[in-house]
Amino acid sequence: MRTFRAATLNIWNRSGPWEERLIAIREGLRKLAPDVIGLQEVLRFSGFDQAAMITEGLGYEVAWGLASENYGYPMGNAILSKWPIVHSETIALPKEGSDESRSVVFAELNSPYGKIPFFCTHLNWKLHHGHIRQAQVRALAQAVAARAPIAGFPPVIVGDFNAEPDSDEIRFMRGLTGLGGPCVYFADAFGVAGEGAPGVTFSKRNPFAAPLREPERRIDYIFIRGPDDSQRGEPLAASVCFDTKHAGVFPSDHFGVTATITAAR
Repeated sequence: MRTFRAATLNIWNRSGPWEERLIAIREGLRKLAPDVIGLQEVLRFSGFDQAAMITEGLGYEVAWGLASENYGYPMGNAILSKWPIVHSETIALPKEGSDESRSVVFAELNSPYGKIPFFCTHLNWKLHHGHIRQAQVRALAQAVAARAPIAGFPPVIVGDFNAEPDSDEIRFMRGLTGLGGPCVYFADAFGVAGEGAPGVTFSKRNPFAAPLREPERRIDYIFIRGPDDSQRGEPLAASVCFDTKHAGVFPSDHFGVTATITAAR
């Protein structure tokens, strides 16, 4: 069985000690060596490109999509791929009256196993915005269906969903509710192959997250619509990553997730 490795990490824009965190992110990426990784809260403006800083010399192509300029600078999602990116686009997600702007970036990756549809997103963050995230996952599922037909390679969706596994928005992604409409199904890689561990990605163990005093929870995900009839898209293993210090500094306020996914028999 041939496989590939995907990952996700919210890089926390340039908050905190960015220069030290950049070194930690690059070191973590070098050690993990995923074939493709989705990043959230990635800044890009004149003279400052976080995706370029992170990938310098590591052999990744980049697709970046704007999510918001609400904080005074362009911030978005990025896909870093060891394989050529043959097409990319950015799809806006519904705001449902909130003051946040969210999007999903899509890239078609020319992998050795065929063209892989890869999506990276970041949903509304407030604890009481579950109703907004529900509208966003419905829009996300529609965007995936329009760009990743059933006959093709199973799409991979990664990101910071700001929602716990038992929330309605994540239950929708897992096929457990239609939220009043049609159901979809994407395998939660950590839920399927994480060996029963809690998989916390926003933790008080992280000094960058601890001051918020938010509950410890798993809110970062890798989803795959699979396996298909050719056994592509099955998560075989998953774990939390970017969860250790480098030179005394955590890479971000979030931990990441990585998964090994089947690509062919």
